[in-house]
Amino acid sequence: MFALIGLGNPGREYLRTRHNIGFMVIDSLSRSLQVEFKPGEDEYLIAQGEYGGERLLLVKPTTYVNRSGIAITQLLSVFPLLPSRILVVCDDVNLPLGRIRIRRSGSDGGHKGLASIIYHLGEEGFPRLRIGIGGGERDNLVDFVLGDFTPEEEEVIGKVIERAAEACLVVVQEGLEEAMNRYNRNLDVP
Repeated sequence: MFALIGLGNPGREYLRTRHNIGFMVIDSLSRSLQVEFKPGEDEYLIAQGEYGGERLLLVKPTTYVNRSGIAITQLLSVFPLLPSRILVVCDDVNLPLGRIRIRRSGSDGGHKGLASIIYHLGEEGFPRLRIGIGGGERDNLVDFVLGDFTPEEEEVIGKVIERAAEACLVVVQEGLEEAMNRYNRNLDVP
């Protein structure tokens, strides 16, 4: 069993915001795997399916990004997965728009959602797929990450969501190393 967890904020007002790119990737996967989200046992939405013989959990925490760790610990109390069997998908203001970076573990890099997960799990040792949204040089990052993508950014983001969803499935089927080799080296924004 493997859990793919997208970070984002619930509610229509956040639907196409930069901070919700994790939700967008997980939504794309749910469409391609033809599975529907249902309320989980606690503060998350979950869709269950299968890919390449592996049972998959697609998860969207409903705790808002900055409290994502609460939902993930709730999920792991129901589905006892090792942290190495989850992949967290989130935005990253420190990466250029459209760049994908997959890591086995690491610090929160200033991302409050990752900080919450690290705090609640008590460790940094879980894989993550970060998607560049740019903007790290801005003074007011809150307004930036909670803002909608511009029409120009949407063109790039649509392709990146597809590529990130594909990368998630490579992690599940072929392993983290293969996904890192394949997607971390592709530095071109589509």
